Amino acid sequence: MRLDKYLKVSRLIKRRPVANEACDAGRIMVNGKVAKASLNVKVGDVIEIAFGDKRVKVEVLSIEETYKKEEAKELYKVL
Repeated sequence: MRLDKYLKVSRLIKRRPVANEACDAGRIMVNGKVAKASLNVKVGDVIEIAFGDKRVKVEVLSIEETYKKEEAKELYKVL
């Protein structure tokens, strides 16, 4: 699954265009490397997102095309 879509489905970022902009600005890293929106995310990848001064680091546990809002937190583990 594409990185921008995963960020939206997992509710880490609310909208896909916002996820695209974050990737273009270099604020998203996957496994320690700056990632493009088109990168394929796999189970076990570590995603780091910079929200201003705050950084969120998560590990991908599952990849699903659609997910309910309440269950979206099961797709990743905060590190």
